[in-house]
Amino acid sequence: MYKNYIFDFYGTLADIHTDEEKRTVWEKMSLFYGYYGALYAPEELKKEYKNLTAECRKRPGQNYEAHPEIRIEKVFQALFAAKGIPADEALVLHAGQFFRVLTTEYIRLYKGVIPMLKRLRAQGKKIYLLSNAQRIFTEYELQLLGIAGCFDGIMISSDYGVKKPDRIFFERLLETYHLQPQDCIMIGNDAETDIAGAAGIGMDTCYIHSNLSPGYDTLVKATYILEKMNIGQLCRLLKIT
Repeated sequence: MYKNYIFDFYGTLADIHTDEEKRTVWEKMSLFYGYYGALYAPEELKKEYKNLTAECRKRPGQNYEAHPEIRIEKVFQALFAAKGIPADEALVLHAGQFFRVLTTEYIRLYKGVIPMLKRLRAQGKKIYLLSNAQRIFTEYELQLLGIAGCFDGIMISSDYGVKKPDRIFFERLLETYHLQPQDCIMIGNDAETDIAGAAGIGMDTCYIHSNLSPGYDTLVKATYILEKMNIGQLCRLLKIT
């Protein structure tokens, strides 16, 4: 039915649970920073991390987009800088990924995702990922889950300074891969960022209400609606055989 299938990641293809509030996270992160001379008490580090993250989010994107995205690496680098420690790209990457490992309770694909992607590939369809996420986390989690090579294109919001539902992010996907909106369907679990954003640029949409959806909106407007996460039902709904 469509030439191009565009998927959200978290809550659509992958189930994830993270917890940044655990004290052990900040105890271990303070040890990590301390190894490199950036001495923080756990609560001090947690407070500074949250302050820096909030400050980054207040700044407009490069083009003053309605929905700017931050690069989380800048936060981890600023935590070193605040203690007078210069940190190169590799160290900042390690700090960010160590934080992600400590905060992740679990990450796993929803049942049936890989067979679905293989079916789409066998049908000659193009598959894209459009995710509001951080490159230093998501690139490696795609590899961990074994689906990094399943896509014809991957676009992660932190690379572009803008995120869904901003039409600029959708336009960049279309321009980068030379796609026409009428040939695409956007599949996601967020009625605003995935569905309204894609519909606003002329794409058909499929809303899946998953355990990570912000809340079920009975007024959600999508071409297709799946009220519960079930990849088998999704395939039947979209005729992915």
